[in-house]
Amino acid sequence: MSKNKLGLVYGVSAYFVWGFLPIYWKHIEKASSFEILANRGIWSLVVCTLLLTLRKQLKSTFLIIKSKRMFSILAISSGLLTINWGVFIWAVGAGRVVESALGYYITPLLNVLFGILVFRESLRVLQWLAVALGAASVLILALEYHHFPWISLSLAFSWGTYSLVKKLIDLGALESLTIETLIAFLPSLAFLFYIEGNGTAQFGQGIMVTVLLCLAGAATVIPLLLFNGAIVRLPLSTLGLLQYITPTIFFLLGVFLFNEDMSSGKVVGFGFIWAALLFLGIDLVKSNRTSTSKI
Repeated sequence: MSKNKLGLVYGVSAYFVWGFLPIYWKHIEKASSFEILANRGIWSLVVCTLLLTLRKQLKSTFLIIKSKRMFSILAISSGLLTINWGVFIWAVGAGRVVESALGYYITPLLNVLFGILVFRESLRVLQWLAVALGAASVLILALEYHHFPWISLSLAFSWGTYSLVKKLIDLGALESLTIETLIAFLPSLAFLFYIEGNGTAQFGQGIMVTVLLCLAGAATVIPLLLFNGAIVRLPLSTLGLLQYITPTIFFLLGVFLFNEDMSSGKVVGFGFIWAALLFLGIDLVKSNRTSTSKI
């Protein structure tokens, strides 16, 4: 299999696994979103540590923590990741998967804005059009939902900012996730001890829920490794288009499997965001072709 085809397999697999995670979290809905979040972090750390041990990278990974700058950056990214995971898990349990889909649809547009504000990039015409349509979409859906779309915007800003922070460091996905989950380990463990002590924990209350909570680590790390494999094999334009797979699956699951409300106003709002992403995708392909032709 060629490098490009293998990268495509990795990328599609990663986004599909991420896309179907709401079904996984729904099967553990007896546990609170905070218990799921804590278990996800702890078991992710276990899986990452095992993989690093097999790769003989454990010592070199933990040496990174000695750098105050690197530790500070990873502490910030750990906090952003915790917020993102927590909001998403809560939204799934609350029956608001469609709103989560909107958040991940908005993220590419947010990355464009970060390009202006942080990297002083100038926007092309299609990018301006995409951002304008995205802003209109948020406004329409806010009016339709009759409340500020905090779930969507929290997911978009936490993940977009997390990605931005990660750009500041040259560190592999596995190594960085290990340190990020390590930073959150003690608070997560303390919370689990607390709910075990007051009898509200679901861990250990049944074989199925206990196994699913333990496997939350693998469910987190596996798509991340697949995504990492895709990054080094695929051009930016292809990877940029593949990222729409996950929120599209969220949207379809929310509407057709979880029977979440989809009024005509919400359809219009999502129509605007889909149009925005179409223009952004066209621009991404055109800009990639232009840069390729200059090489």
